[in-house]
Amino acid sequence: MKQKELELELSRLGVLTEQREYLEQYRTPADVASHVLYKALGEGDISGRKVADLGTGNGIFAIGASMLGAEHVFAVDIDSRMIQLAEENARNAGVEVEFINDSVINFSKFVDTVIMNPPFGSQVRDSDLPFIEKALEISKNFYILFNYKTSDFLNGFIGGRGSIVWSEMFKMPLPYSYGFHRKEVKKIDVCLSKVMTNEVRSARTVPRDS
Repeated sequence: MKQKELELELSRLGVLTEQREYLEQYRTPADVASHVLYKALGEGDISGRKVADLGTGNGIFAIGASMLGAEHVFAVDIDSRMIQLAEENARNAGVEVEFINDSVINFSKFVDTVIMNPPFGSQVRDSDLPFIEKALEISKNFYILFNYKTSDFLNGFIGGRGSIVWSEMFKMPLPYSYGFHRKEVKKIDVCLSKVMTNEVRSARTVPRDS
């Protein structure tokens, strides 16, 4: 499946019109999701891999990963309404995803790759930290979208538990979602980073048998 084809399929997924402000529920646009997924695919982190989407929302990353040939996909969200919607989206898309209605804190499956667009922490301070902590704990690599202003913080927070392989900045459209918004669509600066955790870094330092 080509990137444009994936974007078209993801654009058809249903979304909730009533989102919860305290959870910072924002829709990930289909073009952004397809871009992130294809970056991960190109790095060998989706096809044939175990993938987790933390804070799945309408299931866009999880469903996209399944479409791109992931071996098994977990999708976690604390909001039961989101899980119900994501399950319906997966059925309509004809893909298999294991949905889990729980806090990401309680998720304990080890995976190859985490792909996530967690809360930015603008409404509830540090609400993004449990997502980063969990990704460091359970994955070999993770891809994260976050507010570009916190890029230096991410590197410091990870510390010796992993390393940022690369980062890229771009504009992401944020549709009107809550009463305090003043524009129909606002473009915000976001950063996409790939982080390699210590699990992979340690494995790569082990010498091969001669």
